[in-house]
Amino acid sequence: MTKSYPDLPPARHWNSWQSEYPAQMMHLPLGLTVAVAAYSGAQNSFTDFPANKGQLTYGPRDVTGRQIGFTAQHAGTVFDWRWDQPVEGAIRGAWVVTDSGEWGLRFWLMPVFAITGRDDITWQFDPASGVLSSIIDGRHVAAIGDAIPLIASFHDSRAALAAEFEREGYFFLGSRGTEGRIPALRYNLDETPTMRFAVAVGATAAEALTRAKAALAAPEPAALPQSQSLDAIRDIVGWNSVHDFINDWPYMSLSRTWVAQKFGGFGLWLDDIFYHALASGLHDTQMARENIKAVLDRETPEGNLACLLTGRDSWIDRSQLPVCSLVLWKIWQHTGADDLIELGYRKLLRNHDWWFSHRDGKKQGLMGWGTSAGVGDGLYKGTKLGAKNESTMDNSPLHDDTIFDPASGCLDAADVGLNSILVVDAEVLAAWARSLGDQATADRLLTRANTLRARIGADLWDDSRQIFANRRWSGDFVRPLAPTSFYPLLAGAADARQQQGVVAMLNDPRKFGGKWRLPSITRDDPAYHDNVYWRGRVWPPLNYLTYQGLKRAGLDEMAEALAVDSGEIFSAAWTRRQCPENFSAETGHGDDQPDTDLFYGWGALMPVIAVNEVVDVTPWHGWELTNKVGDQRVGPLNAFNGRSTVIEINDGRLSLALNDRRIFTTDIPGRFRHVEITAARLAFEPPLAGGRVFVPGKVGRVHYGAGTLAGKPIGDETVIDLPAVTARQLCVIELVP
Repeated sequence: MTKSYPDLPPARHWNSWQSEYPAQMMHLPLGLTVAVAAYSGAQNSFTDFPANKGQLTYGPRDVTGRQIGFTAQHAGTVFDWRWDQPVEGAIRGAWVVTDSGEWGLRFWLMPVFAITGRDDITWQFDPASGVLSSIIDGRHVAAIGDAIPLIASFHDSRAALAAEFEREGYFFLGSRGTEGRIPALRYNLDETPTMRFAVAVGATAAEALTRAKAALAAPEPAALPQSQSLDAIRDIVGWNSVHDFINDWPYMSLSRTWVAQKFGGFGLWLDDIFYHALASGLHDTQMARENIKAVLDRETPEGNLACLLTGRDSWIDRSQLPVCSLVLWKIWQHTGADDLIELGYRKLLRNHDWWFSHRDGKKQGLMGWGTSAGVGDGLYKGTKLGAKNESTMDNSPLHDDTIFDPASGCLDAADVGLNSILVVDAEVLAAWARSLGDQATADRLLTRANTLRARIGADLWDDSRQIFANRRWSGDFVRPLAPTSFYPLLAGAADARQQQGVVAMLNDPRKFGGKWRLPSITRDDPAYHDNVYWRGRVWPPLNYLTYQGLKRAGLDEMAEALAVDSGEIFSAAWTRRQCPENFSAETGHGDDQPDTDLFYGWGALMPVIAVNEVVDVTPWHGWELTNKVGDQRVGPLNAFNGRSTVIEINDGRLSLALNDRRIFTTDIPGRFRHVEITAARLAFEPPLAGGRVFVPGKVGRVHYGAGTLAGKPIGDETVIDLPAVTARQLCVIELVP
């Protein structure tokens, strides 16, 4: 029966919801699918373009599926396909053949219609008009094209259609008809190398057909922009956002290629889904919320957030790196959705406390990775591999020499990355507790953060190597080093001397420097050349958290350099429409070995870093804007509490607009911090260089540090000259309505 999705607006009813079939559109409430299928007579080969066959190149698309483009290839024939939704309730499909692998007469291209899980729906085809129609639980469906199909055939299933083609070949009329369960509208490429058709849903047959005709006649949509990192994030979020038909909710999957197929319909990896929510939230608040709920609605009775939940297994005995509070805080700031605090705070607080009661294996106040005995029956529970899973860095050399302690369920090492992120987790949760009026919890969390920060600085600093490192319970430091050694910067745990050691290690071409960064282990480690997963390859989460740590430490030039490197390694792959799970640290390629998925969700963190180099928000520096060298545009995106934000940098000037209203322009180079915008004032900490700020309209007093400045009216704006300074100080500009 038709399902109701009250949280899903009608504009999102149509989408490429089914993970296994990216080319297929589905009207989710009706379960109506329109698949793309092709048959090659030359190779006697049928396909409906499943994700795992590698026949599609994912093109530009809107996050919610209102406009989708891809290139498909089958048996040497290549065509561009576009879906769009020019009329509410309707979709339009269009193809253009760009390369023929055989005589078009023998190559069939066809939309195939079905109702998921139903065998009681019949379709009718009118050969005179070319209209295909049906009724689904009182809702009418109509399909019509620019050309009448050469054949309308009917089948018991798509598999039966495939079997018929491969048994009977391209010239078979036995299934041609006017009524049946699974219709295929067949067009050969000799007659229709280009083609458009539309499918619409309506309350009546006349309304459905009218909508379909209107969609078919509508103007072609403008091409989606592809010039900025934000556009890449849009495409990645859109392509990997699917419906989980096991739990019946939408979310952003890790990969269409293997998650649903390999893991029983769905897969929720804790950190991945939160990173997906972060990327989604830049474009669409509801999509971010859907990802967060998918994870948090499955909180375990023990209080931890599960490492992995799939249709086949649940790793509730372990968790993952606790980045969720920081990520949720950033999404909240971007979207202005206050309900996210209510949705996440209590569960994230329980998860935070769980680490201290379950992962302090030596009872020394420093946490390590583990797996909890007696909790669930997930694969690898109670093993060293299970404990390594919790780190997300499963086969990292960091774990090679550690020993699993069955009594505590932990590896015998305090992990510098885990402890650093726990500091951040406590800080963010303390801020939320304070805002909710729970000062006692805020104080408890801040005391914990300060204590743990001090322990990291004292006990996880290897003075002989001048770097933070994991430490065995025996007191020995773990020899291999990963970018997690930079996470104490994110925790504010590194003093000035320690920062110098971190920077040296980051720049050293024998360690983490070099062309393609950041390798997941130092380049001089024996395991580096294994080049498999966490043994040497570049991983987006490692770059992202290191980048955020460099900014917290005020190492802006280092942060910018890492952002440039992250952008270059991603851009090289994106020119081939790849969003790799990880990259070679030697060549920058993602496709140099078979263990890397080439369109993976958290690959979007690389362009997120590029966006964050221009606009970002952190618990330490508030909203940040960076006036960089070169011309670029970032936006529109959700920022400044849900406002549509556009930042443009041209000829050395940065301009900020919120909801289509320019807020200010400046020629001061560098990073602005603590940017606050209300109806009454504009405030920020500008860079030290000094320069001019241009504010539309009139302003009142301008406070800069301990003094005041006078604005100069010029035309319809006010110009404020800020002097060069030696230390950052707050500038507050009073706005005149």
